[in-house]
Amino acid sequence: MKFSYYMPSRIFFGPGSVKKLARGHLPGKKALLVTGGSSTTRLGYVDKVRALLQEGGADSVVYGKVHPNPTLENVDDCAAICRAEGCDFIVGLGGGSSIDTAKAAAVMATNGGAYWDYVAGGSGKGKPVPNDPLPVVAITTTAGTGTEADPWTVVTNGEEKIGFGYDGTFPTLSIVDPEFMVSVPPKMTAYQGFDALFHATEGYLASIASPMSDMFALESIRLVGKSLAEAVNNGGNMDARADIALANTLSGFVETLSSCTSEHAIEHAMSALHPDLPHGAGLIMISLEYYKVFADACAERFIEMARALGKADAKDPMDFVEALAALQAACHVDGLKMSEYGIGADGDFLKYADNALHTMGNLFRLDRKQVTREDVAGIMQRSYR
Repeated sequence: MKFSYYMPSRIFFGPGSVKKLARGHLPGKKALLVTGGSSTTRLGYVDKVRALLQEGGADSVVYGKVHPNPTLENVDDCAAICRAEGCDFIVGLGGGSSIDTAKAAAVMATNGGAYWDYVAGGSGKGKPVPNDPLPVVAITTTAGTGTEADPWTVVTNGEEKIGFGYDGTFPTLSIVDPEFMVSVPPKMTAYQGFDALFHATEGYLASIASPMSDMFALESIRLVGKSLAEAVNNGGNMDARADIALANTLSGFVETLSSCTSEHAIEHAMSALHPDLPHGAGLIMISLEYYKVFADACAERFIEMARALGKADAKDPMDFVEALAALQAACHVDGLKMSEYGIGADGDFLKYADNALHTMGNLFRLDRKQVTREDVAGIMQRSYR
């Protein structure tokens, strides 16, 4: 039995925990507040966070242009603002896109060259990062990516969507306040919740899983099975929201201790080429066919995942796939169509397989069963509608 455990982020969890910002835990005196779209502003979250930062002794400036699939332009813009405004830390407020942008911008605010110089995979050069990034405070308003509890950040350059991270990109401080998640609409609650679920299931199936990551993964899966449908169908249920928020944070621990597998690599290829595709939706689209491929190779683990997801009498690995399909139906996401996003319109699924293997091929090496480009294309073909 071997594993390493390193989790340097201070995490404040629970309703009202955002107030902790004003109580002396800030890592600097001037923040760039990174967010996306209009919802965080419309709902008053930006003003509330800025007021708490001020109360804690920090000024702030706001960047509110992050895309759902964060881009190099977002990263470069934020890094430039940090340098011009003298910001000494960055706050990511929102979903994974905002927090991932904050992490990547924190690297580029203190280092030269291009971001893709440091990215490993695809056309990235994989160079070491010379200087420490700025500290990052993560305030998540969604329960999906687990990025508040891991070092990873995902950015697209328009053709490649690649994860990057190292010890320096862990958030210094993370706030997980379920009160900030009540406004997430049902569809997005489902997409995000399944993303959290698949971080846990992939981390449980990865060849580098350990007793420590298994513990967090199974509890994350249990919480999703218990409460995701309720959070989707009754978004005001704070207990259900808290369960999914915790499942998400635990899945971030899993990402830190274990890894995603090829399921995420395949979806990253899909949303790299079709940026309007929500990440969680893409994962849901391929999930049933994806997990069927691995059921026999990881039979005991599949049975344990099925039991954690709520099928207490599970005895067969395919029970997990059935439980997963039932949860998708309960969350009203069982009818998602690739064709609605233009995926597979030309019938060429091998291009997605090639993109996945080129950009995030390392994840395929962590599968417990080797899959080929033809296998990937087959998963997508069988998932297509």
